[in-house]
Amino acid sequence: MKTLHVVIGPTASGKTAYAIELALSLHTEVVSCDSRQFYQELSIGVARPTPEELAAVPHHFIACRSIMDPYNVSDYEQDALRLLEQLFLHRDDVVAVGGSGLYVDALCKGISSMPTPTDALRSQLKEQFRTEGIAAMFRRLESLDPDYAARVDARNPVRIQRALEICLTTGRPYSEVLAANLPAPRPFAVRYYNVDRPTEELRHRIDSRVDAMLRDGLEQEARRLEPLWHAKHPQPLNTVGYKEFYEPLPDGSNPSAPHTIAEWIKLNTWHYARKQRTWFRRIKG
Repeated sequence: MKTLHVVIGPTASGKTAYAIELALSLHTEVVSCDSRQFYQELSIGVARPTPEELAAVPHHFIACRSIMDPYNVSDYEQDALRLLEQLFLHRDDVVAVGGSGLYVDALCKGISSMPTPTDALRSQLKEQFRTEGIAAMFRRLESLDPDYAARVDARNPVRIQRALEICLTTGRPYSEVLAANLPAPRPFAVRYYNVDRPTEELRHRIDSRVDAMLRDGLEQEARRLEPLWHAKHPQPLNTVGYKEFYEPLPDGSNPSAPHTIAEWIKLNTWHYARKQRTWFRRIKG
């Protein structure tokens, strides 16, 4: 049986190194499930594999698109399945790796069939985002679907709006609609490897990684892309490690809040890692 070996886990846990080691042992290639490493313009802030790591084994879906080209999880599912069909012609095993839970699920199970919201509802929600702000819309999602709100990025307007669309269209929580859809059959077996660390060790690794990114030029990379943020606001830039450079720091009224961009990136990365852990705990086996 053809087998897809899927390496998952929170950011900074060591997934990339483990996936490469696994791929070398299986004499195979690596398929990325990271929704931000697709983009050519994003390198330091998304912890793209180093040139040495990319040379160790063949990688796919790394730096293959521009942030100005729309690319969603459904597109990825179709492209990745076509790639796997070709890879499995010549090998029994392929390794996939990534911390983007939605993209991992799309590859391994398929995107759930969802009802289509009306154009009027979409326009209404977009206007509410514009006038009320993302925090208010996230609170609305919390009231309609606390389970999904607990694992979605509270600063991702695309996913928050999508969840609200389904909640309001069906009258049911988005998480319930997701759970009701059966996984799509796959012509390969899936084996998961959950790479994680004790909490304090993971937080230390996150802090050290952010410090290293800043030394390597993260701010320069983010500032180079800032004109695109203001002109086009492409969704890939709404990412921890970039958006902190574009959003104003708090006014200091909360003395316990971080006071520097570096501190905010570390805190937001830790919050993201916790959401990744929550998402991947749903996976059995």
